Amino acid sequence: MYKTNNFIFKGLHILAWIIFVALCIEAGGLIVNFFFSLYKPGFIQNLYQKLDITEMYKDSKSTFFVIYSFIIFISVLKAYLFYIVIRLMHKMDLSKPFNTFVAKHISLISYCTILIGLVSYVARQVTDGVVHQRIVADNLNKFWEDSQAFVLMGAVIYIIATIFKKGVEIQNENDLTV
Repeated sequence: MYKTNNFIFKGLHILAWIIFVALCIEAGGLIVNFFFSLYKPGFIQNLYQKLDITEMYKDSKSTFFVIYSFIIFISVLKAYLFYIVIRLMHKMDLSKPFNTFVAKHISLISYCTILIGLVSYVARQVTDGVVHQRIVADNLNKFWEDSQAFVLMGAVIYIIATIFKKGVEIQNENDLTV
């Protein structure tokens, strides 16, 4: 049974690395796309993300920078979230999972997940406001359409982090009595 769990854990570790690399590529692509939007907008169609909101830049530069800031911040936060997951999986000892390192990193994961959800929600509200000003922003919803899912997932992970903190306290008390 332990070998099966260890095999699954290693598989999840590899999957976390793959997701992390993909999210880093996405964040890097969006950053490159941002700079090309400013300096060579005609070249955007050749880029990875092909996010062309140059019309927004022409209509309102401040709106362009705010929207792009949200997009880049959310994509970097998602990559950072999986960086935390990888660090947790790399240093976690399955034979003794209740320790302060694990509890701290699960808390960080919950905070980061909730932050992604909240920033995504705010970005969606700002984008809806921009649409009311007749600035085209219809291709942006893919960046924050899952904001409620992130908030809910963050809340569940926070509950798990609280349970882990209590488990660490109980294990420390148990270690002192033995």
